[in-house]
Amino acid sequence: MRLQRRMAATLQGRRIVVTRTREQAGDLVRALEDRGAVTVIAPVIRIQPLENLGALRAALTGLSAYRWVVFTSQNAVQIVFDRLVAWGLTPRVFRSTAVAAIGTATADALTLRGVVPALVPEEFVAESLAEGLIRHHGTLAGARVLIPSAEDGREVLGTTLRQHGAEIETIAVYRTVPVRSDLSALAAEIRGGGIDAITFTSSSTVRSFVDLVGPAAATGGRFVAATIGPVTAETARELGLRDIIEAEPHTVQGLVDALARRFG
Repeated sequence: MRLQRRMAATLQGRRIVVTRTREQAGDLVRALEDRGAVTVIAPVIRIQPLENLGALRAALTGLSAYRWVVFTSQNAVQIVFDRLVAWGLTPRVFRSTAVAAIGTATADALTLRGVVPALVPEEFVAESLAEGLIRHHGTLAGARVLIPSAEDGREVLGTTLRQHGAEIETIAVYRTVPVRSDLSALAAEIRGGGIDAITFTSSSTVRSFVDLVGPAAATGGRFVAATIGPVTAETARELGLRDIIEAEPHTVQGLVDALARRFG
């Protein structure tokens, strides 16, 4: 019991910035505040569905042609299922194919909508997802794979699967757009040492954060940059952030636990 109380308070009074989209910040904010942190909500990106999704509609009405549909983010899940409703379709269309999710949060988003993924990799990155798909079949020669993705999404998954003979159809369904907010007050607080940690849940949050607060605050502040995975951590390093930690596992809870270990 004493250990539980001590763990619950490991972030007591720590000022921690949450940069993810306002719609998705809730779970992270609650988990941080449960540990005693004072959260500063500063969304630096927003998700914008693309207007022309005719290719997605055609794919969804012919899913039996695909061996796999692969979701690499909760955002893709949200947009695809929103469009399903708008087009008069139901989640039953996914019964004709297998579905994979890059991580537990994406899998939970699918399950909530009535689609249980057949594959979730052990590590929640594109490389591990590709390896899992390859191991699942032994060969992907001739297999058609549909990947609803971000407009500026990484090409690692599709490239790797193509190298193993798969026929990949990547359909961009959304773009990540920087939020044009005035974060000068936050930048001043960072420079003054008033921020203990800043959380980053994607490379786009790192890039937009640096643009909004300026390189001087981003690279000169005495804060911990808490990143959700290796790709985000690498982006942080490339942009000059210095004190970087990485979630393990690559989830919201893993991110909070990494901060608790650091400050505890």
